[in-house]
Amino acid sequence: MPLTLVPEPIEEYAAIHTEPPPPIFEKLREETYAKMSLPQMQVGRIEGTFLKLLVRISRAKRVLEIGTFTGYSGLMMAEGLPDDGELITCDVDPKAEAMAKRYFAQSPHGKKIQVRIAPALETIKTLKGPFDMVFIDADKENYSNYYDAVLPLLRQGGLLVADNVLWSGKVLDPKEPSDHAIVAFNDKVARDTRVEKVLLTVRDGMMLAVKK
Repeated sequence: MPLTLVPEPIEEYAAIHTEPPPPIFEKLREETYAKMSLPQMQVGRIEGTFLKLLVRISRAKRVLEIGTFTGYSGLMMAEGLPDDGELITCDVDPKAEAMAKRYFAQSPHGKKIQVRIAPALETIKTLKGPFDMVFIDADKENYSNYYDAVLPLLRQGGLLVADNVLWSGKVLDPKEPSDHAIVAFNDKVARDTRVEKVLLTVRDGMMLAVKK
């Protein structure tokens, strides 16, 4: 699983100068690392705060998340939503879902979150737009499929964010299917004239695309 491309001292320096999250997030991080087999799938504090600020800056009211895991990113984005905002988050892992729901229930922002446990491409077919923001952070082989499925649901001026788009640097020398899938996704977004886009070197890489 990809880890940060940023040197650890730089990551720590950035964290010191980033708004600290409420204590519930540290509890969630600790339990995720204690109980989940791939805890590094959880977004970090800096990336989570960045997502929350993106929600707030874009004045999003409806957010779709592909890949709940244990709920850190979803809860962060929910904090950025207004009181009447809505976040729909999709996953297929019941163990991760159970942990996420426990933490959502402990937060005043959890009431904004709906969890859908089913393959995300099936869930997306049942949803109606428009969404103001979409965050993709799930199985890499389906990134391009998720992109094609959610872009029609994203409003004009809406923001799509995809995580792990540098894939620990493997995009420069792809070998495994997941490597090639991320390369194909990045190329797809770069060529797509329907969006303005930028690939950021935040943590393991984040693609931001605004629908024209």
